[in-house]
Amino acid sequence: MNRKWKPILILVLLLAIAGGVYASIKWNQRGIVTVQTSRAVRQDLTSIVTASGEIKPKNYITIGANAQGIITALLVKEGDHVKKGEVVARIESIQAKADVEAQKAALNSALSDSAAAEDGLKVMDDTVATARATLEKTKAQADISRLNWQRSKELYDSKLIAQQDYEAKKADYAQQQAAVREDEARLKQAIAQRAQAAAQLTSAQRHIAQMEATLDRYSDVLAKHEALAPLDGVVTDLPVRVGETVVQGVQNSAASTIMTIADMSLITAEVKVDETDIVNVQLNQIANVSIDAIPNRVFQGHVIEIGNTAILRSTGVAASQSATSSQEAKDFKVVIALDNPPEEIRPGLSCEGRITTATRQNVTTIPIQALTVRQKGDLETPPGGSKSVQAAAPVDPAAEKAKRVEVQGVFVINGDRAEFRKLETGITGATDIEVLSGLKPGDEIVTGSYKVIRTLRNGARIKVDNKAPVIAAGAA
Repeated sequence: MNRKWKPILILVLLLAIAGGVYASIKWNQRGIVTVQTSRAVRQDLTSIVTASGEIKPKNYITIGANAQGIITALLVKEGDHVKKGEVVARIESIQAKADVEAQKAALNSALSDSAAAEDGLKVMDDTVATARATLEKTKAQADISRLNWQRSKELYDSKLIAQQDYEAKKADYAQQQAAVREDEARLKQAIAQRAQAAAQLTSAQRHIAQMEATLDRYSDVLAKHEALAPLDGVVTDLPVRVGETVVQGVQNSAASTIMTIADMSLITAEVKVDETDIVNVQLNQIANVSIDAIPNRVFQGHVIEIGNTAILRSTGVAASQSATSSQEAKDFKVVIALDNPPEEIRPGLSCEGRITTATRQNVTTIPIQALTVRQKGDLETPPGGSKSVQAAAPVDPAAEKAKRVEVQGVFVINGDRAEFRKLETGITGATDIEVLSGLKPGDEIVTGSYKVIRTLRNGARIKVDNKAPVIAAGAA
């Protein structure tokens, strides 16, 4: 053989040997999955629910127009502090004032008539008293005349007086009887006139009551031409100007709204919490609120109200009042009271609330992305499957259903294989989740990539490479 071919043959031989070694290595590595791992650790864990919303005062009232007319005066401006009952705006009230003045005049006339009727009743009381006294006097005189007549009759029967004297006594008694009947008639007439005067007084008093009620009505109409502050607070919205016309209408209608007054003593962050998180939110839980307009500052607060009605995320309408599909995403209103709101805060500012729903001290935790779900049947099937040639057994529906039950757990590193282990979990933090059972601190688990965790089989051979970047959930 020529010497010049020896180097070529040696090189070919070396390449063949290298190729064989490489092929052997690849053959031995077939079916091996590259994974990233981490370990279960003990640490403090805090579960937080995050929701966005806006700043609102706990109590605010929109003042609407109670009368139609032109605004003649606005006594406050936006941002002013007002006291409850303070007049903040006036509406043109010429007709209402005229009605009140006319009714006051009518009431004064009715009062005069009542006073006159009362005086007339007093006069009739005196007349009745006089008539009674006169009647008593006349009756006394009639009794005297009767006694004189009876005495003269006895004397006349004894022939001691003349018939003329007897007749005179008899006539005097008859005259006194007639006087009694006349005075009785006068007394009855006086009593009837007194009753008539009393009826006139009652009518006058009822007329006064009617006039007073009408005056109250007109005064109430006039009072509605002045807008009063319903509470101590701050004017947060003033959409009208002097000279504009307002009308009575539906509350919060643009044509009837004068201003909004808010009680700024209690400022809240009203946020919308996702339906999957609302079950963890409870009253008095601590929350941190960040406001977009006040960066780099966090304000502490606590939950004071939790809504019971789901709100559709797309429309903001209560789910019970909408015909939209029930599958649409929903939120629940949660109100957070700020403990120390800043002076520069304003209603309507966008904010984000972070509600602390649970805290655990020194618990076993793992990264959230390590947690996965497998069907029970997949975990029972041996890797590579069964190649039995026996006839297939009858299918048991109950057993098939049991195999489809989902099991939550993680893949634990056992030598060069990944074994699925069922877990019971507790609260969820920002990046970690609490492990109640199934792992102990220091256990090595598969944490990536997301695609590997999603497709990894129980008992698969693995190779740990923690230098490779972990693909975040949702990126696959």
